Amino acid sequence: MNQLRLILASASPRRRELLQQLGVPFEVVVAPVTEHEDISTDPRVMVAHNAELKAEWVAQRHPEAIVLGADTTVFIDGHALNKPADRAEAEAMLRRLGGRTHTVFTGLALRRESDRLRIDDGDESEVRFKPIDEQAIATYLERVHTLDKAGGYAIQEHPEMIIAGYRGSLSNIIGLPLERTKQLLTCCGLLP
Repeated sequence: MNQLRLILASASPRRRELLQQLGVPFEVVVAPVTEHEDISTDPRVMVAHNAELKAEWVAQRHPEAIVLGADTTVFIDGHALNKPADRAEAEAMLRRLGGRTHTVFTGLALRRESDRLRIDDGDESEVRFKPIDEQAIATYLERVHTLDKAGGYAIQEHPEMIIAGYRGSLSNIIGLPLERTKQLLTCCGLLP
């Protein structure tokens, strides 16, 4: 019988590290798709769409493999905060998040073309920021590279500088909700 093969359709090193924690072998294939990033779109719809887009692109090229796509965004004031374009945008995002609570949404999509397997799921967590001033923002951005992170921050790097607390899945905030992912992979026979 064919061994089940898992592909992570993501360029994110954090997703790679998180998925490794589940102990299932996988490979990475990055989907060169244009993600939907309209900040006024419902964040659940946006991350679900982007996760699906990545998973389907890779699944079409590897029809026997189970492909996992994921997408994460930060949501506050009715708008998504995706990856900042530059340092000025990262500063503006941190200013906006300072002293407030926001929601982190991740969409998950599992696809296998050979038998038309389609599973969609997602998770959400809340993060509470400490009040932060301009000096704290500058210091944080000197210590943490944030241009590839939704919301312009990384909860796993120097959280003592900016984070007051969180509710829900920490791995979801980092970019891949391990609890949900483990359930999905178990449903597909990749985990016992």
